[in-house]
Amino acid sequence: MAKYRYIYTTFWQDPKVLEEMTPEDKYFYIYLLTNPNTTQIGIYQITKKQIAFEMGYSVESVNSLLDRFENCHKLIKYNNQTRELALLNWGKYNLTKGGKPVMDCIKKELSGVKDRSLIAAVAKKIRNEKIKQLFLRYADDTYHDTLDDTYHDTSTTRGQKEKEKEKEKEKYHYPDDDADFREVSSFYQSNIGVMSPYVAECIADWCKTLSPALVKEAIKRAVEQNVRKWSYIESILKSWHDQNVQTVEEVKAEDERRRTRKGKAHVIEQSTPYKLLTPDKFLF
Repeated sequence: MAKYRYIYTTFWQDPKVLEEMTPEDKYFYIYLLTNPNTTQIGIYQITKKQIAFEMGYSVESVNSLLDRFENCHKLIKYNNQTRELALLNWGKYNLTKGGKPVMDCIKKELSGVKDRSLIAAVAKKIRNEKIKQLFLRYADDTYHDTLDDTYHDTSTTRGQKEKEKEKEKEKYHYPDDDADFREVSSFYQSNIGVMSPYVAECIADWCKTLSPALVKEAIKRAVEQNVRKWSYIESILKSWHDQNVQTVEEVKAEDERRRTRKGKAHVIEQSTPYKLLTPDKFLF
């Protein structure tokens, strides 16, 4: 279940929003983008009754809005049988970065989609080629049928070989020839401790998802707080990823803003006058 979703401020300047949408359309679209059922992949299951209840509409109104968004605005697809809804522009704005944590989440959610045609529909607008290819693989029923046979039919030589290949893919790997990765991993081992293959792969993925400089900065902060654990470092990285932080400079700027806010709050607290309770205020 989603906790929050980003909406670009340019949403309000989009020609389709400005010229084609009514106030009701805008309200409905924001709901579709931010309701608790939304997922990382832009495809989620939701019933018309739930939409009606949460928006305060009748089911008939919801039917009308869904039809308008699918056939007029062409922004969604809704499957009445599986009750799955796809946001067709989701990949254009939300599926721009990869990395192991993101890809793992995408794979998990894609595997749960019942209507594969919705996956193909969302894939069309995805700009990140790696993520787009992953979507297309899951959209291919033939690919999944073959994959299922591979996992379950291990009695044949072909099935056993395919299973071995899948196991091989699951082995940890990291780029020994990447200078940035070597620098970060060396910094980790000097300040945190021995780096396991799992941590090495996570670091490599975070270097791609954010940047080597940000990963190194997260390690520094763990050392400063004397919390020398990978889980703590990764929690910092996830926080920056959720905030769409791109550089160390942005992190430090946010730190400064936070200190400024705390300073102002402290000044206000200190400057608040206290009223002295004089004897004539007591009740006898």
